[in-house]
Order: sequence, then structure tokens, then C-alpha cells
Amino acid sequence: MFEKNLPYLEEIDEPLLPEVVEDEYKKDPNPSSQLKFNYAWANIKSSKKADQERGIKLLYEIYRDNPSRARECQYYLAIGEYRLGNYREAKKFIDTLIEQEPKNEQFLNFRRIIESKVQNEGLIGMAIVGGVAAVAGTLLMKLFKN
Repeated sequence: MFEKNLPYLEEIDEPLLPEVVEDEYKKDPNPSSQLKFNYAWANIKSSKKADQERGIKLLYEIYRDNPSRARECQYYLAIGEYRLGNYREAKKFIDTLIEQEPKNEQFLNFRRIIESKVQNEGLIGMAIVGGVAAVAGTLLMKLFKN
């Protein structure tokens, strides 16, 4: 059943600067799992790639160390990987969640978004390859005519 304790993909662009949580996180020599999670989420929401990568690293640590937070971490890892353009990784996490909750519309919708992004990027890649091939073909034709 759908639970609203996980954000929708659209909500990731709502601002939350890592610096807001960073001071608290760095002051604590043994930050709680929740504080670490908040800092990871703030980093993933950042527009900076280095912050996003830091957030993913922290989430992997939480995922490894706190099995009780697996569902939550998998979802946020999917979002983080998606934001970095690692669509295969994002899809792996969301597919794992769908295996556990096959009727969760939030997960199913996120998978459709990932698949659409992969398809669009594949089409763009094919168009680029086609364009390069056309240019190469034109150049070869000109070379052979001379």
C-alpha cells in the first residue's frame, strides 16, 4: 500500500542546502542514523554532482549498516542515481522495491520515468551516431569523387 513517507520524484528539486545539515552532522562524532540520512538527502537534492555523490555514499553506508532502513535507502538511492544519470542503477533499486511492493504506484511511476529517460537518451544516442555516419559517408564520397 502507498505510504506518503517517501517523496515523489518531483519533490527532489525543492531546495534543501547540504550546509543546513552539514554543521550539525560534522559536529557530532557519532551522528545518528537519522542525522546521517538527513545529510545524505540534503546532498542528493543539491545541484552539485560532488554533493550528490557524497549523499549516495552516505546512503550506501546507512543501507549497509541499518537493514531496517533498507526500503527507505533503496528509494533514496534510486533518486540519487537517477539525478546523476545512472539510470541502470536507479532502475535496479526501484525494481527491487517493486518486487516487494508490486502495486506501489509511486514505485511504478518512478520506473516509468526512468525507462522513458533511458529510451529518450537511447534515441538521442542513435541520432548522434546516425549523424556522424552521414557526415563520414559524405566525406568518403567526396574523397572518392576526387
